Amino acid sequence: MIYSVVTIVYLILLIGVIIYKSKAVKNEEDFVVAGRGVPVYLLVGTLVCTWIGSGSLFGTAGLTFGTGFGALWFSAGAWVGIVVIYFIAGRVRKISKFTLTDILEKRYNHTAKILGTVTIIVAYLVIAGYQFKGGGRFLSILSKGAIDVETGAFIACVTIIIFTAVAGMVSIISIDIFNGILMILALFIAFPFAIASHGGIAEVVDTINNTSPQYMSLTQGRDPWWILGIILPTFLLLVSESSIYQKFSSAKDSDAARKAVFGMLIGVIAIEFVITAIAIVGYAIYASDPRFFLADGSINQAMAEEVILRIGYEQVPSFVGAMLFAAGVAIILSTGNTFLMVTSTNLTQDILKPYFFKKTVDPRKLIRIQQICIVVLGLLGYVMVTQFETVLEMAFISYTMIGASLAPVLLASFFWKRVTTLGGVCSIAAGMSIPVVNKVLEVAGVSFGFFPVQTDYIAIPSLIASLTLLIVVSLLTPKPDDDKWKPFFE
Repeated sequence: MIYSVVTIVYLILLIGVIIYKSKAVKNEEDFVVAGRGVPVYLLVGTLVCTWIGSGSLFGTAGLTFGTGFGALWFSAGAWVGIVVIYFIAGRVRKISKFTLTDILEKRYNHTAKILGTVTIIVAYLVIAGYQFKGGGRFLSILSKGAIDVETGAFIACVTIIIFTAVAGMVSIISIDIFNGILMILALFIAFPFAIASHGGIAEVVDTINNTSPQYMSLTQGRDPWWILGIILPTFLLLVSESSIYQKFSSAKDSDAARKAVFGMLIGVIAIEFVITAIAIVGYAIYASDPRFFLADGSINQAMAEEVILRIGYEQVPSFVGAMLFAAGVAIILSTGNTFLMVTSTNLTQDILKPYFFKKTVDPRKLIRIQQICIVVLGLLGYVMVTQFETVLEMAFISYTMIGASLAPVLLASFFWKRVTTLGGVCSIAAGMSIPVVNKVLEVAGVSFGFFPVQTDYIAIPSLIASLTLLIVVSLLTPKPDDDKWKPFFE
């Protein structure tokens, strides 16, 4: 009972904050970028919550259950990406666009913007979709199976749609400070209790050494290609994360954007490390539990992804577990809100507004249009989620699609004056198409040479194709005019 009570009370708290903040939304800029006045502490909270979602709570936890501390390579890609974006955060804020694709249009052309928009909408709907899937698992565990995963996913979908549509970016940033604090407290409090539930740290280590000693190593049993394959998706996504760029545009100034990135790095490292550590303790706890393994002895990936919530529900004191479940609500809601907000912003700003509405359209009408887009896109994301088995698979595909298509052209915008419009367009097209083609071939059971590639490795050929076209085509085409690159280097 305490799990349900704490979860519902926390949801009511968040609803109250959103209703209160919705009164501050007066125009399109308030709805999309929170009026461009967000202070550092709020920006840190929302940036951390942007990254820590179901991909971490379920995907990273499931990967850790199967590989041990080697899963930290998956997280480390994002840590490196955060360091990279530190050097461009201030410049992004100075450009002060609504969306990442506005930056693509300014540096390349309108075609690059449209390709980027399509990529973001498709990939981010997958990411929003696995927040729904995570919510479905969450509700199934909380209700002891009374609510099945599919029904739970739909309930999560509707809840996230409502939260996002009420007040837009203002509501997201306002509740993320609460979500961020709760995530950190719950995970760090749960960690020692999880260890104690298995008899202490010595017992945990002994169990792992007796079953899978390689779990305690970052590299043992893992070839360099595997390490590269799991680093690239998170690195590429982080440096091309449209919601992060949109939130930079919400900062009160360039200095606030840079400071927030530093805070984000500390918060993300701390949370992802403790998630990994709890999942490893979970492996020790459930090493002989048949629910977590298939008949052939291999790991049941879908069940492994629930290991942290299972610990919260089955192994630790109820007050700790209740905090962990409330943190689960925070993780799922904050990330689902953000990715629905970004996809709806891209659809409204990049496609509907320029092609279907006059530039002088009433700002309140534009807000209503975006709210409708949030509802439609959220339901579409729910439909898309049925095409994937696990959160981890969805994460690899969506991260790679976004990262391989947008990360090279974005970094080139800020660090390579010689990159050309055609080079950027070709790079985006290659990066977005290879993961999609690979998935289609996999579903169809068709093979061409080394395609389809295993999901763990799909980032490698996608990035190679994107980078190759970016560099070769740029060098074969005339240098860009100075006014194309100067705003990105000043």
